Amino acid sequence: MKDKMVFATKNANKITEIKKILTDQFEILSLRDIGFEEDIDETSDTLEGNALIKSSLIYKRFNLNCFADDTGLEVETLDGLPGVYSARYAGEENNAEKNIQKLLENLKNKSNRNARFRTVISLIINDKEIYFEGIIKGKISKLKKGSMGFGYDPVFIPEGYKKTFAEMELDEKNNISHRAIAMQKLINYLAITHRI
Repeated sequence: MKDKMVFATKNANKITEIKKILTDQFEILSLRDIGFEEDIDETSDTLEGNALIKSSLIYKRFNLNCFADDTGLEVETLDGLPGVYSARYAGEENNAEKNIQKLLENLKNKSNRNARFRTVISLIINDKEIYFEGIIKGKISKLKKGSMGFGYDPVFIPEGYKKTFAEMELDEKNNISHRAIAMQKLINYLAITHRI
């Protein structure tokens, strides 16, 4: 029987991505799967802090091994913004379209469009807390392209590619994405400690 592990998110896109990455090692449960419908306030000013807020709350309340992530798009010429505020860049309603519009507007007259996606995962397993980080560098396109993915994917072109994340099939994105890199580190850790 597979071990149960909670991925502390309500984001169906993230759950789909992670289930493809983790394949058969664990039974991955979402917050909805465990009956948790509350909103978790991400009040930290760091990705690490927000990931820990989510993982620790679920671990303590449900006594289930748990991991949570927080991801930010960090744009060089904007001093790392939107960063930890990526989901709420254009307002508290967490509207991806408005976030992209604001980002493109703020980059309108900028020649430096270098950016990176950074994911931090907080894993709490058997009372032990570990962090894993994944980074992918790239550039912000001038126009939205593609209909796959979510968030800033339509305007992020990863280094070495001519297309945005939103133009990639999920399997292709999962081979290189920031979340996939962080997840691979998590999987490698679990492989050593839990012989998956």
